[in-house]
Amino acid sequence: MTAAKQQDDDRDSVRKDFNDAVNMTPGELKKWLDTDESKSVGQSDGGESVGHASGRRIIDLLSTKKDDLSDDDIAHMRKVVGYVHRHIKQRPDGDVTDTPWRHSLMNWGHDPLK
Repeated sequence: MTAAKQQDDDRDSVRKDFNDAVNMTPGELKKWLDTDESKSVGQSDGGESVGHASGRRIIDLLSTKKDDLSDDDIAHMRKVVGYVHRHIKQRPDGDVTDTPWRHSLMNWGHDPLK
């Protein structure tokens, strides 16, 4: 397999994993990011949280054509997949409807109740 073919396959794999992990539509995510709950969770240095900023970028990525994705876009998609997979494993017991755990995941484009 050529290096170019391998890179294309890797990019396709990342895109598939990203599309599996991100189960919110751009409209749902945009509406969510405008809520106080969205802005109240995640790590930040006093400004916007990492997850909230990621959510804004995810909206753009969802509407970017495959051939227009940069290497940086693919790297961010990989980061989103890793975060969602790690965070899902930390699910708290009980009803998670209104929890920081769910809110944080939603900032990254994944609603665990869907």
